[in-house]
Amino acid sequence: MVPYSGGTAQVLNDVMGGRIPIVIEAYSGIAGAIQAGTVRPLAVASPSRLPDFPDLPTVAETIPGFAAIGWQVLVAPVGTPAGIVRKANGDLIRALSDPEARKRLAKLGRDELPMSPAEVTAFIQGEQRKWAPILQQIGSAP
Repeated sequence: MVPYSGGTAQVLNDVMGGRIPIVIEAYSGIAGAIQAGTVRPLAVASPSRLPDFPDLPTVAETIPGFAAIGWQVLVAPVGTPAGIVRKANGDLIRALSDPEARKRLAKLGRDELPMSPAEVTAFIQGEQRKWAPILQQIGSAP
């Protein structure tokens, strides 16, 4: 793992320039390079193939059970009144349910899964459980 302070643009320059052989990056950051043909996707880390790239295999096809997806959640400070949380959640779910919004997000490789606050909490806890052993292993490496 090599962190890049220059972000996706710098890492893409290094891949295209042959300074590094491979990059793991979100589709939205490298879509232009893929579409321009300056980089070639090898696999996706999502559990299933992407609709826009049906011939692109998943990592799970080589490493059964593998899935590493990026995610974003809307959060509020602890103690935010429940009514405000419900309203913000409902507004977000409505926005993400809009067919045009879903279409635009899909073009960025995004597959939205609107959740309730309780579902978000359960999802985050599940991700923590899933990745904790790996983080512990990394932390104990010399």
